Amino acid sequence: MVNNDNQKSFNNVINWKNNNIEDIEMPLTEHLDELKQRSLFSMGFFTIICISCFSVVKPLIKILQAPAMGVKFLQFAPGEYFFVSIKIILYLSLVISSPFILYQLFLFILPGMTNTEKKTILPITISSLILFITGISFGYCILVPAALKFFIEYGTDIVEPLWSFEQYFEFILVILVSTGFVFQIPIIQYLLGFFGLFTGKQMLGLWKYVIVLSTIVSAILTPSTDPITQSLLSFAFISLYLAGASLVIFIENNKTLIKNE
Repeated sequence: MVNNDNQKSFNNVINWKNNNIEDIEMPLTEHLDELKQRSLFSMGFFTIICISCFSVVKPLIKILQAPAMGVKFLQFAPGEYFFVSIKIILYLSLVISSPFILYQLFLFILPGMTNTEKKTILPITISSLILFITGISFGYCILVPAALKFFIEYGTDIVEPLWSFEQYFEFILVILVSTGFVFQIPIIQYLLGFFGLFTGKQMLGLWKYVIVLSTIVSAILTPSTDPITQSLLSFAFISLYLAGASLVIFIENNKTLIKNE
């Protein structure tokens, strides 16, 4: 009987240690060393991706040229094509390496998080990446062709479209990256609901302000001034906001049902 009690006490101690081992505070120097190590891993991976992207930069440039529908590009300064290629490589490498960088960040902050936060942050990170890639795809397949078609057809009877190589790709990259960030709206709404700052009904109640805000944001983010691109981006903004608010309401209803049970 005594042995059984001792065994239970021993097991309780072991379980307590296992449950609280992550709660032991690390010295500041160890935190800094780990942060330095994670940063070096991320920078090293990013550098490797940059070097690898050199081999595919020309096919990638042709893909980005495709929406221009046969427009001729000019190089107005020595090295313009080279420097634009570097920009494209950096953007592409950042997108490709972002999952690894976020994973390193996740490993760094994981020990200081609660179990609820641990279960939440990984799905949020994956969803954020998916939405960002979806936003880039939306920009490339819908926004960019609509904007370029408007500009080409607007002056087709008067001027021949001969565009600057650098300015064209800055135009494309700004639209793609901006659209990727706009698609993060549901993630922001989910976090606001998760921390109890806003409810889903409160978010829906702000729909009038969202329409005005979406118009302003679309005008700022789109490098062109054509109404078609701005309208499409504004529509995407509003749709994502309503979807995010609906998601928050759905989660709140589920939590209520679980508590009632």
